[in-house]
Amino acid sequence: MGYTLAIDPGTTESAWCLIDSTTLQPVRFAKESNYDVIEHLTEMYMSTDHICIEMLACYGMPVGQEVLDTCKWVGRFMQHLIDHGVDKDNVGLVFRKDEKMTLCHSMKATDATITQALVDRFAYGQKNHGKGTKKDPGFFYGFKKDIWQAYAVGITYLEMRK
Repeated sequence: MGYTLAIDPGTTESAWCLIDSTTLQPVRFAKESNYDVIEHLTEMYMSTDHICIEMLACYGMPVGQEVLDTCKWVGRFMQHLIDHGVDKDNVGLVFRKDEKMTLCHSMKATDATITQALVDRFAYGQKNHGKGTKKDPGFFYGFKKDIWQAYAVGITYLEMRK
């Protein structure tokens, strides 16, 4: 099936995770400045079948500048891909509510419960939330906060495509 590139956008930095679409194993991941992500986006896309980006939604509450800046970057990432020949139908937007329901079956889910749901699914019983150690790396070796969320975006996208 190939690879899926998932992005958790932020105001100045974004996390991304390249996922094997068949085994769901994280292959490569990083958190980089948005300018670095956009610079490498086309190159990263060329080795994937799909790309997905977490999209923000308004649920009736006021939003601040940080949310608006993040939305700006979602649009910039999408426009960059389209400008470089990527079919917009190959770029999926994943809403946070879909991550919560797909991974935790609850709208009350938080980053911590989403992370725990991923650990329970892919690294149950492994040390250090499935990260392992340098000597004995686990499924999630090297993951940090925002990387977990990028991975959650990708897993949700792949689950929703089934």
